[in-house]
Amino acid sequence: MLHIDQMLEKRENLPKNTLTMSMFMGVYMKEEKLYSIGEVSKICNISAKALRFYDKIGIISPDHICKENSYRYYNKEKLLTVPIVKYYKQMGFKLEEMQGMVEGNTYYYLEQNFRYKIDQLRLQEQQIHNSFVAVKDWYELIQEAKMVRQINVQEVSVKYLQEAIFCSMQHKFDYNYMETIINIEWTNHLEKKENEITGPVVLKFDSFIEKMEGKCTKTTIMQEAIHPCLGCTNRLAYGGIMAASVYHIGKHETIDEEYEKIRRWADKKGYQCSEESFERYVVDYWTTREPEQFVTEIIVPIRRI
Repeated sequence: MLHIDQMLEKRENLPKNTLTMSMFMGVYMKEEKLYSIGEVSKICNISAKALRFYDKIGIISPDHICKENSYRYYNKEKLLTVPIVKYYKQMGFKLEEMQGMVEGNTYYYLEQNFRYKIDQLRLQEQQIHNSFVAVKDWYELIQEAKMVRQINVQEVSVKYLQEAIFCSMQHKFDYNYMETIINIEWTNHLEKKENEITGPVVLKFDSFIEKMEGKCTKTTIMQEAIHPCLGCTNRLAYGGIMAASVYHIGKHETIDEEYEKIRRWADKKGYQCSEESFERYVVDYWTTREPEQFVTEIIVPIRRI
């Protein structure tokens, strides 16, 4: 059988009314089962642009490129490579990772590639999970703040704090709430320990009386860990206690009003307040720069007298 370019040359010697180009190509392609790039695009539901790119990077190359017009032609076996490429894409393989795989290779070669991809996808799965948890928790904080503001929840209540593991770091406190809550040192600490956190910033104060009196000089920054971090020793179990809780709406500088409210409530209800307290920043500078939108939960552990 003549090569297609040889046949094209012989076509020049044929009488003009003997065989048109379209008739000639039709006969040849019928015998060789070759398909133009447009036909492959239609049959395999793939763009001609993609096919040209696959040829460029060596994944699916045409079986013949016509010298006369640079048209690409593919045989049936090459068409069957397209579903394989699509399936590899579905599994998460990048195009450059497919080179050497779509045409088949040794078990060892394929095993190594699939083993690497499994490890890579497992890491991506963990990263997506971490992102999902963080976004979901932040969304729920906004919903919590919205509810507090809508029904003006500012009465003291008793709640049980579920125990959770928090990352923590001691830090100086000079009543500059913005720099304490959006804390560069804290962020750098988490990155260094390769840890990811979720939920609101919580500040722990050893004495809420000192904080009310303006004498507080240090605090412990806390945020819930999504997963155990590498080499992080600053772990803190937070919760597992009964506490008095009240929401503060508005700027942080007036939070002391809520501490006084908890003290009066405890005296009336027969509770003794712990010295320590926690401020849980539901909506703060991380979400808005409008102080009137802030919602903070003040939490003081209590016990019956």
